[in-house]
Amino acid sequence: MKKIAEKRKPPSRVRYEQGHPTVSCRISRELYDRLQKLKDSEGKSFADILKIGLGVVELQATNEAELKKQGYTKGYKKGYADAESVFRITYPCNVCGKTMIVAGDVAKETIRGYIRDNYWGHTECHTWRIA
Repeated sequence: MKKIAEKRKPPSRVRYEQGHPTVSCRISRELYDRLQKLKDSEGKSFADILKIGLGVVELQATNEAELKKQGYTKGYKKGYADAESVFRITYPCNVCGKTMIVAGDVAKETIRGYIRDNYWGHTECHTWRIA
């Protein structure tokens, strides 16, 4: 039995195929017909259509990353503002009346001392002292 000799490829063809690999996939007849129609009407190759599609995908990925970043920032700011409105301690200035925010360890410790020294506490905790 004779063996059929393999056709030898020139080095330039080997290099080209290595730099430009083949992509193959199965698609439905409907999608194939749409691609063929687009190819004929636009005068583009399947590779050109793939490149256009890839550009759209890359653009969408960039937009999605930006939207995710914006959503995170918006959520962080809202959460921070909500927490501030619940946990921030403020009081009016006794000179101008503008709101001051309790900040810093010294101010917080001073307020803790005042509350402790003036017997501030839960109503339930003080009922036993009254009776």
